[in-house]
Amino acid sequence: MSLLILLFGILLLFVLILKKINPMIALIAVAIITGLLLGMPATKVMTSISNGIGSTLGSMVMVLALGAMMGKLIEDSGSAKKIVFILIGAFGKKNIQWAVLLTGLLVGIPLFYNAGFVVLIPLVFAISATTGLSKLYIGIPMATALSVTHGFLPPHPGPVALAGIFHADIGKTLIYGLTLSIPIAVIAGIYFPRLILKRDQSVTVQHFSINEEENLPSASKSFITALLPVFLIIAGTIGSSFKIDYIGKPLFIFLADPTAALLISVIIALALQKTSITKAMESCAEGVKSIAMIILIIAAGGAFKQILIDSGMGETVKQLTGGLNLSPLLLAWLITASLRVTLGSATVSALTASGMVLPLIGAGAPAELMVLSVGAGSLMFSHVNDTGFWMFKEYFNLSLKETFSTWTMMESLVSVLGLVGVLLLNQFV
Repeated sequence: MSLLILLFGILLLFVLILKKINPMIALIAVAIITGLLLGMPATKVMTSISNGIGSTLGSMVMVLALGAMMGKLIEDSGSAKKIVFILIGAFGKKNIQWAVLLTGLLVGIPLFYNAGFVVLIPLVFAISATTGLSKLYIGIPMATALSVTHGFLPPHPGPVALAGIFHADIGKTLIYGLTLSIPIAVIAGIYFPRLILKRDQSVTVQHFSINEEENLPSASKSFITALLPVFLIIAGTIGSSFKIDYIGKPLFIFLADPTAALLISVIIALALQKTSITKAMESCAEGVKSIAMIILIIAAGGAFKQILIDSGMGETVKQLTGGLNLSPLLLAWLITASLRVTLGSATVSALTASGMVLPLIGAGAPAELMVLSVGAGSLMFSHVNDTGFWMFKEYFNLSLKETFSTWTMMESLVSVLGLVGVLLLNQFV
């Protein structure tokens, strides 16, 4: 009966989102209804919701806020554009896909998917017009890189939220995520479009210089600003992983904390800005405003997750799947992928699944790999109930069939390769 109630709750969530109800409102409403139907007292339901919101946001709200500030500073300063120009100049037309892919990975780490897409899409069109190459041939590597970073790499909201829920080490999650992201991005972003697309397009090539660098920051400033948080977290994680105590270990422990790493990065980014501090502060404020709804959706997802935990649903799923002889990582991916196909939102499906698969951690499933498995599942088969699907369709002026054969196939390939990579990593960690 409890599983039927859960299925009813998920179906209700799907209907509400399909009816264009805000996901935050839909998640809170469904969490309350599901909790009551599962027999929880009303007071316990509301306590669970408060605890779920607090525990989810408490571990990550500053990471999300500082990450959004960082992303907006990078966008407004022109650092993202500068990185694009440098890489395109270095790779040339023949290897232009590699330049776009690497750009997407670099820009995608600090920027959220939608922001990264909007920042890079004009440059994709400019490259296409300059080289005569198909827009999709250039655009799929960009979208793949942004999608991979969105699913696997902190400080994106999904991986950060999951790391908090599963009590995973964010530094290790980032290192494992990078190990997966690069080969997956190459397969789905370089070789996949080469198999399905014509390289050239029948257009008049516009001979203008793509190296018009306007008043962009220097290369060193651009790369430092974009990559500093990642370097700090990785350095801190490696430096603090040694068993022995030494003088500098407390510093590395401090740097491994994503809040500390991002705070240092924001301060350095502000120091490198050419604009006034007032303008830079406006950029920081705009960055936080842009993710306010994302934070609220994550908070509501945390509430739903807590209802599933406190009602014993997670233990029920664990008992029912115990006899299936499936890897917990595979099971987590299957549950999340099913929710993704049903609900559309990668973040919502990942957070909903987390409450169901949390008890599986420890049964041969390291917390960091559970984050990546759920992240991979959350990218599976994006279709008409996902905003990313429509964004890709409209920007590239595609039919539904074309969008399914490009965007949806690319996302599904990333998801499946992510699962394979997680299962392989589990053999070595």
